[in-house]
Amino acid sequence: MSAKKSVSLVLSSGGARGLAHVGVIEELENRGYHIAEIAGCSAGALVGGMYAAGKMPEFKDWICNLDRIDVFSLMDFTFSSRGFIKGEKVYNALKKVIKDCQIEDFEIDFSCNAVDYKTGQEVIFREGSLYAAIRASGSIPTVFQPAKHHRHELIDGGVLNPVPISLLKNSGQNLVIVVGLNAPDSAIISPPQKDAQGKSFISMPGWLRDYRNKMLHYFPEQEKTEKSTSLSSFNLMTRSFDLLQDRFCELLVAQYPVDIVVQIARNQAGTLEFHRAAELIEIGRQKAVMAIDEWENANS
Repeated sequence: MSAKKSVSLVLSSGGARGLAHVGVIEELENRGYHIAEIAGCSAGALVGGMYAAGKMPEFKDWICNLDRIDVFSLMDFTFSSRGFIKGEKVYNALKKVIKDCQIEDFEIDFSCNAVDYKTGQEVIFREGSLYAAIRASGSIPTVFQPAKHHRHELIDGGVLNPVPISLLKNSGQNLVIVVGLNAPDSAIISPPQKDAQGKSFISMPGWLRDYRNKMLHYFPEQEKTEKSTSLSSFNLMTRSFDLLQDRFCELLVAQYPVDIVVQIARNQAGTLEFHRAAELIEIGRQKAVMAIDEWENANS
């Protein structure tokens, strides 16, 4: 396998936007690239772990058949100040479809990261339970409760290392591809109506669309005559953190020799919009096509 076709793949954090990683992986496979190793963070750990375990078809089938109500039902809400979702229910449901396995048994080298919030140290998973690793890596602060692992209490690896290029072991021998999920609005593409096979995504039923239109006739939505430019203190804090992380991601990518960067916009989808799985997978595929075509044309 030539270095041109052997890939070290880095999958960044980004909540539900991480489902775009599936589309990127599928496009790489369709073009004959061999994914030799994966380093993932948060959503990237989930998708990368499923692929490395050889369970991508089962995972894709499961996630693409969840609607908005299914996703909501998998959120085990709690009043804890450490996070408003326990984060156990969704993984228990996934375990019924895909059994837990040991990372060291994978044919593809896989690693992911989390953060010990007490010590501030990055914790790297290269062996042990897959579910323990992805549960820890995806513990978004204030959303999911921290994951308990041995003597650690772990939160999302994206806090310290959202684009974990540093976890790669063979990047010098392979083509390095990074999939980022926190790009600016300039990277947004129109939501696709069909997948790669031409199959339409699930849309609003006709009877429900007619009902909504009738209701709008009698109760029209208020038009916003003036868009507010002010932010609440919470939104200002969130926006500030987003800007800080965006800059941090740019610096991480610039620090390493990266061949291809696939960029998914932060505002392409919300953090918990997992019901848009099929659409986000297709977005990932389309963005991969653009990035890989550009690289192949430049190196042909």
